[in-house]
Amino acid sequence: MTKVLILYSSLGSGHVSAAKALSDAFSQFPDVEVRAEDALAYANALYRRVVTEAYEQLSERMPQLYKAFYEGSDVGELEKSLDNNLTWAKLERPFFRQLGALLAEADPDVIVCVQQIPSRLLQLVEDQQATGRPQYVVITDAIAHSTWINYGVSGYFLPNDLSRNFLLQRGVQPDILHVTGIPINLEIQHQKSQVGMRSHLNLPVDGILIALMGGGLNPRRVSRLVQDLLAYGGFDTLVIAAGRNQNLLDALAGIDSNEQTTLRKLGMIDYIDDLIVASDLIITKAGGLITSEILARGKPMVLVDPIPGQEEQNADVIEAAGAGVQLRLLEMVAPALSYLLHHPERLAAMRQAALTLGRPSAALAIADYIVQHWQADAHQLKTRQLPGKKTDAQ
Repeated sequence: MTKVLILYSSLGSGHVSAAKALSDAFSQFPDVEVRAEDALAYANALYRRVVTEAYEQLSERMPQLYKAFYEGSDVGELEKSLDNNLTWAKLERPFFRQLGALLAEADPDVIVCVQQIPSRLLQLVEDQQATGRPQYVVITDAIAHSTWINYGVSGYFLPNDLSRNFLLQRGVQPDILHVTGIPINLEIQHQKSQVGMRSHLNLPVDGILIALMGGGLNPRRVSRLVQDLLAYGGFDTLVIAAGRNQNLLDALAGIDSNEQTTLRKLGMIDYIDDLIVASDLIITKAGGLITSEILARGKPMVLVDPIPGQEEQNADVIEAAGAGVQLRLLEMVAPALSYLLHHPERLAAMRQAALTLGRPSAALAIADYIVQHWQADAHQLKTRQLPGKKTDAQ
């Protein structure tokens, strides 16, 4: 039995979703036992509160300050990056005294990190030379920031060739860089029909359907955007998925369907993929996970209000590939959408670009690589230690 421990940090929903996708992927393999844990659950309560609130405050309320921190902490020199991350780990280590107990109790054969905090802490908590167990890092943004790079990593799983080139330029060895895509929900591998999903969700089967993923957006800005979209028209149905953003539903309470367009407002749902398939075009922030899911379904995107730093980079990659358009002014969304809907050839090109960029099987590709390499290494070790054969130490 191969035991796999997945470590993530619940800073934003993307890392949680990636860990869930990987956990489901490893579960597809026989003789593999997988466990996913939030590293922050093993941190001091004070640290957990401060880090979570700092992330939310900076990224949502002080985006320019967050951008300055994000870009300022991205180091180009490999040794300096490694040393900086090790220094951060030494500062954080006293707040994570329970993390060592987790590793001792779980006793995994392989550790997989999908966020920077647990990855850098493992340099101090885990004695890789003593245990011999490999540690892998799954990068969940389109561009690999230097905070992902740490000592003792056996392999990096990357979203695209651009991210691989960035790490190569920083001096990371090419043999541990694997382009697989960002791990997303396994159900996205399976074909679904647009008509079937619309019928299943009780949405109009005919006409143009636009989905707006509003969970991470400012409610007042979305309210104005929805009014603009309804005024412009040109499509038949607008579905707004608010997620946990109850303030958004409150802000939209006075806005209803008009003669041209049916408006649907959804709160927290567990069928995002069904909604993506049902849609013709999606308006969203540029989170690594949600955009990866949309790309894998071949849907064009209008990207709005990215968090400065990683989401801006995600949006740049998608726009450069031709799979979406990035708009800084929400006032431009309605006219841009109108333009796209009046140029179906442009939408068709965007769909093809999205399919080219999307990687629906990323989670399984990562799990397969890790399982195959671990089993091969374990077999070689067992063979070397069979009676009558010399071990490396002899």
